[in-house]
Amino acid sequence: MGIMRSFQGKIIFIDTAPLIYYIEGHSEWQSKLMEIFTKNHEGELPIITSTLTLLELLVQPLKLKRFDLVEKYEQILTSSPHIEIIELDIEIAKKAAEFRSTFNLKTPDSIQIATAVLNSAEIFLTNDKDLQRVKNHIEVITLTDIV
Repeated sequence: MGIMRSFQGKIIFIDTAPLIYYIEGHSEWQSKLMEIFTKNHEGELPIITSTLTLLELLVQPLKLKRFDLVEKYEQILTSSPHIEIIELDIEIAKKAAEFRSTFNLKTPDSIQIATAVLNSAEIFLTNDKDLQRVKNHIEVITLTDIV
């Protein structure tokens, strides 16, 4: 329950991998992710993500013609009242370029971090340890940190 206390009252940006693990039931992280999404569903834990997350989520199911997963991903992201999807805009693009040039991030990662920072997220939940190099801008927590 300690991780939920550290999340309490904070806006969480959720990266693509944790959403995949939650929706597809990755057993190692399922219980903690279930706890996070339950608190979100109850309105106690606001989550934001970006339109880039939706793009990344849909690629593999579309390749595999798993339209059931496409529909599940879309429904969870677009129908959840306490998950906000932030669209890429000029300010995010400029901040992403700054993060990309400063931290040598990949473009998708820089967009995700910039979206989180510019939308007042206090925690960036991911499974990419490399993103911890932006820790002076946002607290980056990996799934292995919460298990």
